[in-house]
Amino acid sequence: MESQMVTAGPYRATRLWNEVTKYFRAGMPLRKHRQRFRKHGNCFSAVEAVDWLHELLRNNRNFGPEVTRQQTVQLLRKFLKNHVIEDIKGRWGSENLDDNNNLFRFPSTSPVKTLQRRSLLKENTENIPKEEGSLFKLPHFSRRTPKKHELLHTLENIENTKSEIMEEDKENLHRKKISQEEIEEIWRNILLIHLQTILGLPSLEEVLHSAQVIPQYVMYNMTNTSKHGVVVLQNKSEDLPHWVLSAMKCLAYWPRSNDMSQPAYIGFERDVFRTVADYFLNLPEPLLTFEYYELFVNILDLLRPHLERVAVEALQICCLLLPPPNRRKLQLLMRMISRISQNVDMPRLHDAVGTRSLMIQTFSRCVLCCAEEVDLDELLATRLVSFLMDHQQDIFKVPTYLQVAVQDHIESLKTAQFQYSGEEISAILPTYSYCKRITPQEFDEQKVSTSQAAVAELLENIIRDKSLSLKDKKKKLKRFQKEYPLIYQNRFPTTESEAILFENKPTIKQPMLSLKKPKFRSVRYY
Repeated sequence: MESQMVTAGPYRATRLWNEVTKYFRAGMPLRKHRQRFRKHGNCFSAVEAVDWLHELLRNNRNFGPEVTRQQTVQLLRKFLKNHVIEDIKGRWGSENLDDNNNLFRFPSTSPVKTLQRRSLLKENTENIPKEEGSLFKLPHFSRRTPKKHELLHTLENIENTKSEIMEEDKENLHRKKISQEEIEEIWRNILLIHLQTILGLPSLEEVLHSAQVIPQYVMYNMTNTSKHGVVVLQNKSEDLPHWVLSAMKCLAYWPRSNDMSQPAYIGFERDVFRTVADYFLNLPEPLLTFEYYELFVNILDLLRPHLERVAVEALQICCLLLPPPNRRKLQLLMRMISRISQNVDMPRLHDAVGTRSLMIQTFSRCVLCCAEEVDLDELLATRLVSFLMDHQQDIFKVPTYLQVAVQDHIESLKTAQFQYSGEEISAILPTYSYCKRITPQEFDEQKVSTSQAAVAELLENIIRDKSLSLKDKKKKLKRFQKEYPLIYQNRFPTTESEAILFENKPTIKQPMLSLKKPKFRSVRYY
């Protein structure tokens, strides 16, 4: 019995170590940081790692809410020592990590440790709970849960048994081949988890269904790119026509692209711009597709200065969902209009409208619109296209952390899938949660507030828009009231509050004093 407990202890600790490292790599947010006048991408600070991992451990029943912040720091030090993480210079192997702003990143190699051999497991299944195949699965947990301090102590000292276990596993490790269908399902699930975490929604059911995530599109968009990060299409018939690409290149690199082989008459650049605009405006479907309209509209709530980084990360993932031809066309279009709007040498393309405003107004409808005509489509699309244009370089970068998360999970399945009495332990989808449990009433309130926040802000933009005439403003507000009567009523609960905005001024001013004009007699004598 004593020998069995000794054997089961390292096994459980190794499983727990693999689970923690896997979910830490899959869920830890990565972003740009500046340190000593240099920018570092796809990394995190030590204090950010402590915050995130501490919350994960506290919400897991194997550890519990009594896990301290210092214990979390100690675990991260073990991560650094075992090359789960490394500093931004690639150094690891020590425990030089404190609760501060030093920067760290994930290495390209997987930190998953090898489990015990199958023969030992079969001898000791009576000491292992059935739910152990998914230690972070909620809400199903083992009834027999070891003490928290014992698990933490075992985790901190797991490297002492690593070499001993690996020697026994070399001859008896049975890996299972992961099918293509399982790989695609892993891509779908990890993408949905990251997107839900970024948006901070209790559920994605209102904006995106799992069937709308096509893993083949995501995998293609992340792997088939040029050196500039633009999707390269294998089927050239789906690409932009050659004459459209030439026209876009001409405008994007003006005046360098305007060589002697091209006409140099006055208004030439306007004709080229009109050619590009006609092509995109005649597409049968917007580039973001009708299918993802609700998804991108919900992201509009994030287009605020203090949420700019979150919005970029959300759009980065959402644009991976697009069919590769759509993503390529959208990226090339955003690159072009961004260059044009910043080009001081570009002649005016419209007599009355500025270049930036012209870009947004011209292409907003071909980027985002609803299948059913909605009066506010134009305003919604304008905000989104403006943000896409300003942040196109970051939004269309390939998020490498998704690839790392998928590779780690696949490696984990290959090493962790064994047979237990005819029953297979498998976990395609990590079913942990970052969110605090809320009541159904709180969920409904959050759902309403989140979905209506962007629309309410549009109403404020209409009210504050000084460029609109009184007639146009009334017209837009009337449309808004028709589409969203409840939001309009909350903003203008009484007719008096509405009258303040539309206070009519008399078109002809009445004289302050009514004086009769004196009659002048002619001085002419007859």
